[in-house]
Amino acid sequence: MKCIVATILLTTTALPAAAQDLTFYLLSHGGPSDKFWVDWNAGAMTACEELNVTCNVTFSNGDFAVQKEAFNAAIAAQPDGIATTSAQPGLWMEEVPAARDAGIPVVFFNTDDPATGRQAYVGADLTGVGVMWAEYLVDGGFVSEGDSVFLPVEVPGASYQQLETAGIASVFDPLGITYEVFDAGTDPAGIQASMSDYMLANEPAAIIALGDSVAAAVQPVLENAGYAAGEMPVVGWGNSQATAEAVEGGWVNAAAWQFPSAQGFMPVALLALAAKGEPIGYDVLTLSLYDADSVQPILDLYNAQ
Repeated sequence: MKCIVATILLTTTALPAAAQDLTFYLLSHGGPSDKFWVDWNAGAMTACEELNVTCNVTFSNGDFAVQKEAFNAAIAAQPDGIATTSAQPGLWMEEVPAARDAGIPVVFFNTDDPATGRQAYVGADLTGVGVMWAEYLVDGGFVSEGDSVFLPVEVPGASYQQLETAGIASVFDPLGITYEVFDAGTDPAGIQASMSDYMLANEPAAIIALGDSVAAAVQPVLENAGYAAGEMPVVGWGNSQATAEAVEGGWVNAAAWQFPSAQGFMPVALLALAAKGEPIGYDVLTLSLYDADSVQPILDLYNAQ
């Protein structure tokens, strides 16, 4: 098994190779040091090793031009399969058909765009998770008509924000509940500062954290704003130890878990099936909502790392 990890500059390092028959390209819009993508990469590397395939992994750190370059380089290399994220709507409308025309199977993971003609998707239903969060707040009596909900996000306009907000809107709009998507940025210190400023200037009825970085900042932000644990209803993503601990401590009511390592493992397994002639026209959804009563297995996982 040979694994090549490329940084945003597309430099590479290689692990020792063993005999293999298949070569896959795995293209992430994320960064290699982000905790979610570290766990994702571990799952992908496990699959590459167990299936004895060569995996070329690229992290583009949110630079879609770099990811496009990597996708086109992958097509030119004529691999046995390509797996990619789709963090911006319409990003792959040319590349996926080109790959398919070249006989290269394409699987999406983490973020989806079925209009491209990709063959399978591994990840959360991002519209569905928005519905799930909104219904949790409504069904639990945390929000009602006339309330306003704070929706912080790292990258406004990204696929995940648009799809999650569409799900939230489908629940809140008919009930007269308003919401504000807020650009918190991507720098951890800046996220805390901007979210704290918002909380001090506004009085939302609840928070839905649309990304993992903003979710991880919820507890310190609420502490800075003078809230006690459990005083502000909060739901959102929970793919970080900080958010899992905030759920345990009562700062976050419930959080969504995407099974990061499975999102790494399953695309490789699907590509291996497709490369050997198996049809893969189905999706694998990786999503679960946890709360204080069900957080312990996730905390155990992080503590074991």
